[in-house]
Amino acid sequence: MKLSKITSFLIIPALLITASCKKTFFTNVNNNPNVLASVKPNLLLPTVEASMAYTINGDISRYTSIITQQVLGANSQAQQYYQYNFNPGVFENLWGDLYTSVLENNHTLIKISDAGGYNEYSGISRIIMAYTLQVAVDLWGDIPYSKAFTGNETSQDFHPAYDKDKALYDTISTLVDQGIAKLGESVGGITPSTDDVIYGGAADKWIKFGHAIKARLAIHQSKANAAMAATALSEIALSFTSTSDNAQYIFGTTETAANSWYQFYRDRPGDINWEPSTLATDLKSSNDPRYAYYDLDSVNPVSKVSNSFFNMVNSPAEFITYDELQFMKAEASLRIASPDAVTAQTAFVAGITEDMKKVGVSNADIATFIAVTGPLPAGTDAAIAKIAAQEYIALFLNPEAFTLYRRTGVPALVAQASAGVPRRLLYPQSELSYNSVNVPAVTLYTPRIFWDQ
Repeated sequence: MKLSKITSFLIIPALLITASCKKTFFTNVNNNPNVLASVKPNLLLPTVEASMAYTINGDISRYTSIITQQVLGANSQAQQYYQYNFNPGVFENLWGDLYTSVLENNHTLIKISDAGGYNEYSGISRIIMAYTLQVAVDLWGDIPYSKAFTGNETSQDFHPAYDKDKALYDTISTLVDQGIAKLGESVGGITPSTDDVIYGGAADKWIKFGHAIKARLAIHQSKANAAMAATALSEIALSFTSTSDNAQYIFGTTETAANSWYQFYRDRPGDINWEPSTLATDLKSSNDPRYAYYDLDSVNPVSKVSNSFFNMVNSPAEFITYDELQFMKAEASLRIASPDAVTAQTAFVAGITEDMKKVGVSNADIATFIAVTGPLPAGTDAAIAKIAAQEYIALFLNPEAFTLYRRTGVPALVAQASAGVPRRLLYPQSELSYNSVNVPAVTLYTPRIFWDQ
């Protein structure tokens, strides 16, 4: 992986926040003269958060949204991706950004926070690590982690082994527990405030985010596993209580600090379209009021006037939201040992309502849509399919939609290749070239992520 050739580059936050998400901002040399001898966590945290937002809301969101047909790859490379013409080189920048800009810098943040006794930063950085790993495991399965950051340390391991995907789920859960524990300890020295772009240093909200991550881990494993469904419900109960708790990154209002999708549409107009994607067609045909608010094509970069919730200059990068948790709750309530259809119905309606309110749909339109949508059907499988159909809509541009599709088969996408819809991403060419002894043999279809059964 690229970490075999790189030393951490702890750049100042302002530089990363204003940079494009499409490039790796680190030099490919072992001894970087720009490395700071030491850095305070309040300087590094916004760098890590911005990197996470640009990477997940950037390439990861584009690839997964194209695969799940929430958008249409119309021209250039996007058109090839829509037809699943991916090769290892496609994921090169993404892998480098994910590992260097996010994971490696966050690994450094954990170390300096622990060493300095900055408990809140220690907790936040572990929650960030857990979330980023969860997204990465759900895309690639086995990935380097336990040995991934030792290339810059005394062991000089430049060919890290790959940790198994299921074992990494346990690691993620442990990271969350450790993060929550740190956030519950007395603060020491520097404490986060405006440098924490996500929650402004609110420890209680980071703790809720941690429980939301654990809820995702459980719901992913809940098929034919009532205990996991029960765990999901327990974690949801400890997580977000309203949209004000949503884990998201709000981009800046300047062109250089803009939302990733906004930048892409500004720089590559016509490559990825809203119409006639599968999602756009479905929303239009069902008179779903979210159609106008999801319309990525409607943004005018000059006037910046649009109904779109997702493609304004400062639109948020959503990680996990309250409406998603409501759909999780609805599904989990039907998968537990004693299914609770009443709770499932209430959570189902809440998920639709909260998503629509979030993007700007009026209360009257929400009420009309819910009335037309009707209640969940009596059969468990049919009810879960209906829940997943609405969750797929609410997860617009969120990589979790790709996981939802693989878990539930919803929506019934028309595959653009004979082999079917991809089940995973490929490892980048750099891994095949420099770490071939450890890289698992994969295709876009095999092996599936452990929960994809």
